[in-house]
Amino acid sequence: MKTKRLTLLAMYTTVALTIFVAESAIPPLLPIPGVKLGLANIVTLWVLLCHNWKDALCVLVLRIVLGSIFAGQFLSFAYSLSGGLLCLATMIFFLHFLGKNQIVIISILGAVFHNIGQLLMAFLILQSFSIVSYLPVLMISGIVAGTFTGLCAKFTYKRIHHLVTCKF
Repeated sequence: MKTKRLTLLAMYTTVALTIFVAESAIPPLLPIPGVKLGLANIVTLWVLLCHNWKDALCVLVLRIVLGSIFAGQFLSFAYSLSGGLLCLATMIFFLHFLGKNQIVIISILGAVFHNIGQLLMAFLILQSFSIVSYLPVLMISGIVAGTFTGLCAKFTYKRIHHLVTCKF
């Protein structure tokens, strides 16, 4: 069972990393730093739905570390990690109370808190309150991105979750 679990988590990490690197090669949708779809979060949501929060944490952290190295974005590591961890914590919390049927709402909340985590890290690094001016734009982009990734995860889960052994 341990080998199967390790192999599956490696596969999830590879898929998330591939999506992350491909998305980082796409020009930004808006000329505002930090605004992107966060498509790799679809994999995190999948792992959270099909497995457990520990496995989702493992995939998330590995994707962030390896993505920072492979995409050459190591300067944004602290931002990605703080946003990713707060996003995952939010999704774990709300998944417990809302259930799998509300995955789109859970994804939206995760995306919004991802942006809040990044803003908090930016505040710690820059020591400037002016960073708060990004909040309205990042909240809107979080809602849009969270809706999109949540819908992708929901439809993927509905279609193929029965094909994957969801518990080890």
